Amino acid sequence: MKTLVHTDKELIEAIIRKCDICYVGLADTDGTPYVLPMNFGYRDGVIYLHSAQEGRSISILERNPRVCITFSTDHDLVFQHPEVACSYRMRSKSVICWGKVSFEEDFDKKTEALDIIMKQYSDKEFRYSDPAVKNVKIWIVEMDEVTCKEFGAPHNKLKVESCRVICLFG
Repeated sequence: MKTLVHTDKELIEAIIRKCDICYVGLADTDGTPYVLPMNFGYRDGVIYLHSAQEGRSISILERNPRVCITFSTDHDLVFQHPEVACSYRMRSKSVICWGKVSFEEDFDKKTEALDIIMKQYSDKEFRYSDPAVKNVKIWIVEMDEVTCKEFGAPHNKLKVESCRVICLFG
């Protein structure tokens, strides 16, 4: 089993869209880590998140707006030999990205961000009350750096993936 690194934007976006939560890592100025599972929306290289107006995460972000966001999907326990513990591995695909949080305060843009978030979970159209929009904190994260890996890929898949990458970019 191999780990494959992917750079194809369509594959990266497919992994993100398949996830129902992401994990947002923050670091306080003293280095204390804080990781939150969050609902999200994604569009055009931007991740949209929402939270309460106040709290530990907001306090940390006011001091250090840098975040690391992880998406992980297609989890499946696999092994090369059932009697060899070290041959077990979790097959999965993941995207990790880094960026800086900015907060959206404009009412119409907050509503648009909420629509993007809800689009991740439903094709329905939603309406939001004025108090709901005013009282939500919208986080905007432009992805500055992105990595994408597939863990536990079979060796024969490596040959197919390598050929396809060469064919796509060669």
